[in-house]
Amino acid sequence: MTRLFPQLLGSAFVELAPRVQELHRRAGTQHYRGEVEVERGRSPLAALCGWATRLPPAGCGPIEVEIIVDAQGERWTRHVGAHAMRSCLWAADGLLHERLGLVEFGFRLFADQGVLKWQVACVRVLGLRLPVRWFAGVAAHEFERDGRYGFDVQAALPLVGPLLRYRGWLDVN
Repeated sequence: MTRLFPQLLGSAFVELAPRVQELHRRAGTQHYRGEVEVERGRSPLAALCGWATRLPPAGCGPIEVEIIVDAQGERWTRHVGAHAMRSCLWAADGLLHERLGLVEFGFRLFADQGVLKWQVACVRVLGLRLPVRWFAGVAAHEFERDGRYGFDVQAALPLVGPLLRYRGWLDVN
């Protein structure tokens, strides 16, 4: 079974930092623990978007991530406190697709100086395609710092403002 990230990145996969490669190379069911800081947008529209994608509440503390890899793709569950943010990931048309609640994203993946970067290429809400330019404020980066896997995810929308920023680290050993 080929993991999604090596499949989509091809030869660029080996350019990623070792901890990023390790997290995306393992098959089966994996569990990781670490720390996370979550910031949420304050507008009513940001709250609605957060509900639609099941984003975690604001705060700092432990995070536990379960990744299940099977023939259909990957299922990620991020446990932040009592909140579980679930997503399904699969590859299609050269993109990494992720379903978060009512929203499906298509991402182009890039390796840049050891960092894995996710760039929004398409978005659907309840099957309706939305303009990609609305999602220019959505970015995700995975990297290695101090021997740990690190992540930094941000989302902001025009007219809505900031939705979320969550960043932290996981032990990937």
